[in-house]
Amino acid sequence: MQIQCDSVKPKQTRKIKPTRRSVSGTYPFRGETAIPYESTVERDFLIRKEFSLYVLDIIPQPVQIPFTSKNEQTYTYTPDFLVYYRTHKNASFAACQKPMLIEVKPESEWRKHWREWMPKWKAAYRYAKEQGWEFHIHDESRIRDVVFDNIGFLSIYQRMNFAVEETKWVLENVRAMGVAPYHYILARHFMGSMFERQGRAHIWHLLATRQLDCDMTRPLDDFTELWIPTNE
Repeated sequence: MQIQCDSVKPKQTRKIKPTRRSVSGTYPFRGETAIPYESTVERDFLIRKEFSLYVLDIIPQPVQIPFTSKNEQTYTYTPDFLVYYRTHKNASFAACQKPMLIEVKPESEWRKHWREWMPKWKAAYRYAKEQGWEFHIHDESRIRDVVFDNIGFLSIYQRMNFAVEETKWVLENVRAMGVAPYHYILARHFMGSMFERQGRAHIWHLLATRQLDCDMTRPLDDFTELWIPTNE
């Protein structure tokens, strides 16, 4: 569903401090924004979201939500990320899908503490609904999946350089076909054993740099179907 997003995006409300208990740092999101994270699961969440053509922006530590715990004490809860999604890859911030407020927690932690954390999560759900957002909890099962494995594989090819004319030729052919299997592109454009290795790298590079697209929920192989990303 397309909605009119907030005219002003929230800003980070809590600074993340280094801790000895987990890996923390900043992730250079699309080379434009340094987004802090507090664990490797949060870092991998950012890597996964960065690859998606439909993620417009990510705000870390976006809001502080008051809640009452089971001991009747009032506390403040700060979810990890607010993610804005495009309706299509060229959509602006003003026209996007419903933003998603997300808490990233390892499965072992939320299973151990879910009763204790339920009041703050209920408060986050209510707050998100009032804002026209959604609230979700993501653990490893929703982050370190086939998509994440594919992104890791493609990262090898992302910064490679290839002839502009060759790239143009491949993209024009795929555009004309609509959908083309990886093995067909390889055979059509990089015939001969001496070119095959470079050709394989070139095709994966085009996918890694989002000039080509595919169903990332399936393992990448010679039968992967590729197409030009659309604006729809």
